[in-house]
Amino acid sequence: MLCDDHAVVRRGVKDTLMEATDIKVIGEADGYAGLRELIRQQRPDVLLLDVDLPGRSGLEILASLQDEEPPIRTVMVSMYPEDQYALRCLKAGAMGYLNKGGDPADLLSAVRTVAQGRKFITAPIAELLANHLSAPDSAELHDALSERELQTLKKIASGKKLSQIAEELMISPKTVSVYRARVLEKLGLSNNAELTVYAIRNKLV
Repeated sequence: MLCDDHAVVRRGVKDTLMEATDIKVIGEADGYAGLRELIRQQRPDVLLLDVDLPGRSGLEILASLQDEEPPIRTVMVSMYPEDQYALRCLKAGAMGYLNKGGDPADLLSAVRTVAQGRKFITAPIAELLANHLSAPDSAELHDALSERELQTLKKIASGKKLSQIAEELMISPKTVSVYRARVLEKLGLSNNAELTVYAIRNKLV
């Protein structure tokens, strides 16, 4: 099953998967509401879930799917490089993480591996895991941010106004302001300029 808000991306993923005779796409959704309805109708062996969805984010959806019994085997798919989201996704319960710019062959391997109940780990993620295990105390400050706080940080650093962010995340501008205040506090920053510098230095934008 596929969940991505971009129809073109879903089409590309579906076309890649349909090249394999042992994989069948049983449904596709552009967000949480459609996905829940599909899952009620038919449970997938593997779910390919986009990280950056409007409204309820992929990581928030992933968290809710952990309450399923048994949990739905999920591979997170994102345009963000591994060092930004992979570990966060794996810690949240994902069984794999794929970069949209990666090798299409990895997509097929991920589906087959996860369908067997095993985690799919690419070489870049394996290196991240090794580095994390060897230096567990070297976590970045932004690792403590919630998914919504991290989204807010990235969007502010990209130059978007609070009203734009609120519209994209489908929340109120007041709620965005709350997230912004939390980000500034957790990162020890004072304003949007410092926040933008932090995001650039840590390759978040």
